[in-house]
Amino acid sequence: LLFQTDDNTGTNHLMELLAFQSTKTHSSAAEIVARMNVLGGSTFASSSREQMMFCVDILRPSVEEAMDILSSTVFQPLLTDDEVESCKMVMQYQIEDMVPEMKLGEGLHIAAYSKQQLGRPHFATSAEAIQQLSSAKVQQFRAQHLLTSPNTNMVLSAAGIEHDRLVELAERYFVFPTTSTLNHEQQQQQNSSFVVPSKYTGGEHRLQASNPIDGFTRVAMAFELGGWHSDDLVPTCVLQILLGGGSSFSAGGPGKGMYSRLYREVLNRYYWAEAAEAFTSFHSETGLLGISGSSIPQKSRDLTRVIAEHFAKLSIEQVTDEELDRARRMLKCNVLTQLESRLVLFEDIGRQILTYGKREDTETMCAKIDAVTKEDIRKLAKRALTNPPTLSSVGEDLNNVPRYDEVYSWFH
Repeated sequence: LLFQTDDNTGTNHLMELLAFQSTKTHSSAAEIVARMNVLGGSTFASSSREQMMFCVDILRPSVEEAMDILSSTVFQPLLTDDEVESCKMVMQYQIEDMVPEMKLGEGLHIAAYSKQQLGRPHFATSAEAIQQLSSAKVQQFRAQHLLTSPNTNMVLSAAGIEHDRLVELAERYFVFPTTSTLNHEQQQQQNSSFVVPSKYTGGEHRLQASNPIDGFTRVAMAFELGGWHSDDLVPTCVLQILLGGGSSFSAGGPGKGMYSRLYREVLNRYYWAEAAEAFTSFHSETGLLGISGSSIPQKSRDLTRVIAEHFAKLSIEQVTDEELDRARRMLKCNVLTQLESRLVLFEDIGRQILTYGKREDTETMCAKIDAVTKEDIRKLAKRALTNPPTLSSVGEDLNNVPRYDEVYSWFH
């Protein structure tokens, strides 16, 4: 996505929808679906601001044919005009049905990294932006960045298969096609203009839109912390779990986070708080820690103030031993439980190698979580608040959401 421009915004989203359509060896998406059904498998793809993933979930005896299908959709898609136009219609439907929380997250990035690559929309949010996308633009984008760019790393990861067998299949089906006539140094110079690290600016994004689902106003506030390569990563994850939160309704049961700080001090204290939840967003060079919430429009000012107070409290007071111990245990539980799924495991392997060039074992990861202290949390929050805040709001009535200058004055 960092390669996208105003002229091709939404290309990554479109490529996600075009995954596992017709290829040079498979005439249509229906053929791939039918074959995967016979093999007892499924396919999916996902894209984010920095990475794209193509996946096949298959029974072990059929892994070689699945590799062939995966390779053909990555390297040899036909990207016909009919397929592109059909997927553009799906994009339009998805934008129209986009939940407010996704709009809130998009607004945060647009405000936090104003007019920079991380601040570009992940989705083409207007009919005009979708309309200007074409098969030729997708093919050009792939040729420039996906298949020949030295800044693009590709990782083939798997779970439930012997390593030697995976290497054998990789050498057979994933020999990287080189179509560029430029040498390595020339390719680096060509792509230097595409990748520019984004710097956090802070700011505000307001999206006034009708909300027939519940009529609530949603507000999110965030501050900059370190990204994937920062020492802030693990303490930030612990702090997110410590804050926790969710919606005002929960079916209960273990693992729901009902004793997290935002549940105890926001959802259980203020009748008008419909939701309050901590979140993180990590990238290569930067990251965000934030709190989002929702309420009736008349209480959106109170909601924003409460969110700000909880950030301030973190920088002034140390968290309790009980809170920290619970957060560390819960984070380890979440990580280890998730990794029991092979679908999560292979994705974790791929993303770690793509990001760090290696995979950290669970023992090391758990040791880092256990090493987080109360003072680490306080210093983290205090450092975050030295940056200007980022504020995003979505709703039909935003009149009661405080203006950015006022929110900024609360911290400075």
